[in-house]
Amino acid sequence: MEIFHRVAHLCVGIPDRLIQEYRQAPVKHADEPGWRTNGKNGYAWLFATPRLRLFLFRQTRAASVPQQVFGKPWLPGCLVVDRYGGDNKVPCAIQYCYSQLLREVQDLAKAFPDAAEVTAFVSTVAPQLALAMGLRAQLIAADEFSRQAVALKAQSMASMDASSPHLGIRRIQEIFRAHADRLYHWADDRRVPAENNVAERDLRPTVIARKVSFGSQSDAGAHTRGILMSVLHTLKKRRDDVVAHLKGALDRLADDIHQDPWPLLFPEGPTCD
Repeated sequence: MEIFHRVAHLCVGIPDRLIQEYRQAPVKHADEPGWRTNGKNGYAWLFATPRLRLFLFRQTRAASVPQQVFGKPWLPGCLVVDRYGGDNKVPCAIQYCYSQLLREVQDLAKAFPDAAEVTAFVSTVAPQLALAMGLRAQLIAADEFSRQAVALKAQSMASMDASSPHLGIRRIQEIFRAHADRLYHWADDRRVPAENNVAERDLRPTVIARKVSFGSQSDAGAHTRGILMSVLHTLKKRRDDVVAHLKGALDRLADDIHQDPWPLLFPEGPTCD
């Protein structure tokens, strides 16, 4: 454990550098499953881009955590998240995750299996959400993507604007009506996914570790875990030889402990995903 703490101390400035890089990315992801520290409930925050992973283990789920990462000035790009209220005030465009919305639509069908109106709504809306999530991965030209995205967006908006007396349907429709500015960025920019799979996939090992270890045993342990996971998972997105590269960087730090570890770990410099 002391070795882990010492390595984390050497890399203590890395998360702040990753935050600066994260802010400039055109597409950002975030999610925050639960994580216990010293027996107290907390959260494992992940901020991700295709080539960056930043883990922060905090006792709170408050908006202060994303505010620390995003800062106050308006940022370029789009943040893909679930509909957690703490993310709503970040200074950049927001895209809500369609996977979560699709589950809510499917749950509506399970709750009202005998309601013909619900069955018709779900059979129309569920394929629309699924198509939106899969459209950017199709091997089609940019102009064809735009054509299909515009048509699919129009179909979705028509479904959400259609009058319905059923309260369950109206609840789903109201989400789209009230937050239209956070639901269709995928149609305007092919780089923006309609789902948050990047964050959800990379958090699965952490969720498994939580079940096995019951979280961190101390605040110091959670701090060390956050630094080391940020370094290792970011390296994993950029290099094939993570172990050898990390060993080489630590060997050079052993020769001169006062070196800046950033250029040793990430010699390619900042990236713009």
